[in-house]
Amino acid sequence: MRRLCTAMIAVALIATFFPASVLGQEPAKLSFWSWRTEDKWVYDRMIRLFQQRNPGIKIEFIPFRAPEYNTILSTGLTAGRGPDIIHLRAYGGLETFAAPGFIAPLDFAQVPELKRFPLQTIAGARSRKDGRIYGVPFATQTLVIFYNKKIFAQHNLAVPKTWEQFITVMRTLKEKGVVPLANGGKEGWTLEVLSGVIAPNFYGGTTFFEAVTRGQTTFRESAYTSALAKMLELRPYMPTGFMGVDYATMQQMFINEQAAMFIGGSWEIGFFKAQNKNLDFGVFPGPTERADQIPWVSTYADGNYGINAKTANMEAALKFIRFTATLEFGQMFTDLLAQMSAVPGVVVKNPQLQQVQAMNRKATPYIMLVGFRWQAPTGSTLLQSALQGMMAGTMTPAQVGEEVTRGLSSWVDAFRGR
Repeated sequence: MRRLCTAMIAVALIATFFPASVLGQEPAKLSFWSWRTEDKWVYDRMIRLFQQRNPGIKIEFIPFRAPEYNTILSTGLTAGRGPDIIHLRAYGGLETFAAPGFIAPLDFAQVPELKRFPLQTIAGARSRKDGRIYGVPFATQTLVIFYNKKIFAQHNLAVPKTWEQFITVMRTLKEKGVVPLANGGKEGWTLEVLSGVIAPNFYGGTTFFEAVTRGQTTFRESAYTSALAKMLELRPYMPTGFMGVDYATMQQMFINEQAAMFIGGSWEIGFFKAQNKNLDFGVFPGPTERADQIPWVSTYADGNYGINAKTANMEAALKFIRFTATLEFGQMFTDLLAQMSAVPGVVVKNPQLQQVQAMNRKATPYIMLVGFRWQAPTGSTLLQSALQGMMAGTMTPAQVGEEVTRGLSSWVDAFRGR
């Protein structure tokens, strides 16, 4: 009996103090698919930290080009060959994979860290079909205007607060031979972003968002179409032939100091700095009609980390998913990528991101992404195409409102017959 007890204690001690690899067991190997090719070095670093603490788990981060990612992921999951860990979009983009049962639902017992996340952030990880949570939110984004501090100083320009001041600044820059705005219209999504910066201060921010998502009004409302009309006033200050200017060209014009301003999202901060370490830039919100107004900024939950419902390594995947919800992971995410982690309690050190954080005190949902991407045609698809027509001069703002409302009426019950 004494020998048996000794043997049992020895086995217990070995299991406690020696990792699986030392014992000759193969580690659990997990694949992690993503669309963030530019962030691979950061994820590899965070994964190394996790693996040091969990030597029985190996994770391979595999990024794909963003435009192809959803198709690759859909094909893989449908064929039963998807990854264990999945970088997922938010809201309707998550619903696409959650509703058919491809993603494992999470609850507070499995991932207790989720209890700390704000409800508006969790909304981007929740399915409308069953109300369950399908991922750990990884970031929030804010739509803003970037400006080159050196160019503004050279021409004695102050950061504009009102629409009138904004137009005056752009007119002055153009007269001095500077391209005021880097933005183009070749890719419709960049025009949707532009509308997300400019329009909320003129359509009423969250008040209009609540009304239109509840079906109390439509996108034909004059407050909305008048707000879109403000975008037409920007055309003289965009690059020559702006409808042929794509996103990469927009970025390069601002990074190389060929344009004074860039209307985009907070995700650009880290990229701008990485491409030109000498670029001295600041951010400001979309201008308001009056100087005494506090500006709205459009915000949204950017995406989630989820688990393949058919993974053979559920326990290991859950362990990693819990790691992504920790303050340590969130702090590394923000420090290394200069993006706003969704994990509560993260301290923002980047000065531009600190400015964004201050603007978020008056935030409104990025209207189409949060409210109208749940079925096809999505509000974004309809708006992007119509805005290209408007900026090219072939559609009026009222026709944009009509086109979006009519398209959405195929699945938004409240819009039918109106």
